[in-house]
Amino acid sequence: MNETFLTNLLSSISVSGYEEPVQEVVEAEMKNYADEIRRDEMQNLTCVLNPDSDVRIMLSAHADEIGLMISNIREDGRLQVIDRGGIVPATYPGHQVRIKTKNGEVYGVVEAYRSLFKDENLGTKQFLIDIGAKDKADALNYVSLGDPIVPDTPIRKLANGKFTARALDDRLGVYIIMEALKRSKELGCKVGIYAASTTGEETTKTGAYWTSARIQPTMAIVVDVTYTSDCSGMDPAEMGTVCLGEGPVLCNSPIVVKALNEKMEECAKKAGISVQREAASRLSYTDGDQIHFSNQGVPMVLVSIPLRYMHMPAEVADEKDVEGCIELIAQFLAGYQG
Repeated sequence: MNETFLTNLLSSISVSGYEEPVQEVVEAEMKNYADEIRRDEMQNLTCVLNPDSDVRIMLSAHADEIGLMISNIREDGRLQVIDRGGIVPATYPGHQVRIKTKNGEVYGVVEAYRSLFKDENLGTKQFLIDIGAKDKADALNYVSLGDPIVPDTPIRKLANGKFTARALDDRLGVYIIMEALKRSKELGCKVGIYAASTTGEETTKTGAYWTSARIQPTMAIVVDVTYTSDCSGMDPAEMGTVCLGEGPVLCNSPIVVKALNEKMEECAKKAGISVQREAASRLSYTDGDQIHFSNQGVPMVLVSIPLRYMHMPAEVADEKDVEGCIELIAQFLAGYQG
């Protein structure tokens, strides 16, 4: 594991619409590996290998995370917010938060009191964030309207190769596609690789569409997280049995090209990588859907990372699954024959 790169990705605050910090980390890491690095108006960042090849394989993972945004500052200095993406409101009250401002980070606490948790309609309208400000004028010395906010969750290693942090969805995907580009280069990959760290997946899903429309890829490999069935509240009847530490997950979905799933499985078998299968009735609900419908249609395969507690302040993943995804994609790219 390239722990420095992954830690830098996870430490950045990049709520949907504010992805620049993650993209800066990616650009700094990849400048000595990619033949080209492209960034567009919406801050989508694409690292290119072998740009002269007629075969263009797009790797896609989203840079943004769920969070909050300052919508109003009250006269008493408390901050009011709206959500950016599918937050779980009950996970915020009583917890510390980090606020990304133009002058650096500011810290705060989401107000909590016992009766608040009895509100069946608990949402961001009830949130008040205390940054210690005396009043509105004082608060404006520290923060501005529109500043993004995330839970103040540390990165921690757990037992048996597992680890926890916020925003593993989908910083792990960004990490994986960039490391797969590096590894495929080492393996002598000759086809064009376009590793895209896309914006807005948690809100608008415009980033993947824009990027694919400009690359016009031959095919796409999308990397995102997926729910495991090995934790409380999950029913394997809905999506299948997916366990942490058992390897990358391929999706039986009508939007995924079956032949590409089969090629991935063949590649995994040759490389000695365990893979799992999940089930989807319709769309994948990832950036893969936007890519698939772009241009004149793009063949797509989804490689997912098993994840516990998705969209919670502390998600959990396994290093073995991350490494398995990198190796599987790198081997696929190095051996791709069209």
